Amino acid sequence: MDNTDIQILTLLQDNGRLSNVELAEQIHLSASPCLRRVKQLETLGVIKSYKASLERTKVGLSMTVFIEVRLNNHTGDASDAFEQSVASLPNVISAYLVSGYADYRLEIVSRDLVDYEGILKTIQSLPYVKDIHSNFAIRAIKSDAPLPLKKS
Repeated sequence: MDNTDIQILTLLQDNGRLSNVELAEQIHLSASPCLRRVKQLETLGVIKSYKASLERTKVGLSMTVFIEVRLNNHTGDASDAFEQSVASLPNVISAYLVSGYADYRLEIVSRDLVDYEGILKTIQSLPYVKDIHSNFAIRAIKSDAPLPLKKS
C-alpha cells in the first residue's frame, strides 16, 4: 500500500458513503484510477465492507456489557464449539480470544437488565463454559474509532 491507498482508506473510514468522484477529488486523482485502487483494496480484503454506524441507544440497545468467559476444557474441539456458538449470537457484537485470567472477552449489547439476563443465561449454557465475569459499561468514551493508518 502506498500513500494514496492510505489516503483512500482514511477517507473511507471516516465516510464510507463518499462517491468515487468525491473520493478522487479529495485525493487529487482522476475517477478511473481511484476506482481501480478501491476495487483492488476490496479484492485484497483490506476493505471488508461498508456499513452504517448506528447510535446504540437510539435503536433501543442502551446497555453494553463486557464479559470474560473461562472454559472448563481447552482442547481445540471445546474452543471451536464455543466460538461457533458465540458467532451465532446476535447480541455478541465482538468476541476475542484473550490471554490472562479469561479465555474470551465478549462485547454484548442489550435493551436492559432483563434482556441481558436472558443473553447471559444463553451464554452460560454454551458448551464448555466454566465461569463468566461481567463488566457493565457506564458510558462510552471512545468507540467505533477508525484504524490509525500511517503513511509510508
